Amino acid sequence: MADVDTFIAAPPALRFAFAIKAKVGPVQDLGQTARGHRRIIDILGGEVQGPRLAGEILPGGADWQIVRPDGTIEVVARYTIRSSSGALVYVQNEGLRVASPDILARMAQGELPPPGSYHFRTAPRFETAEPSLQWLERATFVGVATRAPDRIAIGFHEVL
Repeated sequence: MADVDTFIAAPPALRFAFAIKAKVGPVQDLGQTARGHRRIIDILGGEVQGPRLAGEILPGGADWQIVRPDGTIEVVARYTIRSSSGALVYVQNEGLRVASPDILARMAQGELPPPGSYHFRTAPRFETAEPSLQWLERATFVGVATRAPDRIAIGFHEVL
């Protein structure tokens, strides 16, 4: 059993795959719904760059959020990437943004606090019909994100 224990305790390695920089619209605050405090943020477009994928983010996606009572934000973003070769990739990116009340207040006022001052991680899933990009469907990724008032940047790292 030592082999199993050693394997379980070994941390996975990460390999940077690509980054996105997306332009986003203003927060649409729906208020308190039956599911929680609901917000929707339109994704207006953007760019994709990296060693494993390049292209653009098409307009028309959005991030559907629930703000928990403690200020933690559950994000569920859905959008489409068009690769530099023209292939389409559907993205569903779910995660959490956690920050202190002070950092949340600064962000709400439009400030850009240092990325290390809050936690913003995602677990994306991808779908594509393009054979050369199907590696996206067969891998696990972690996204490391930062948020500004009008944009978001996420580095996607493949878990090895």
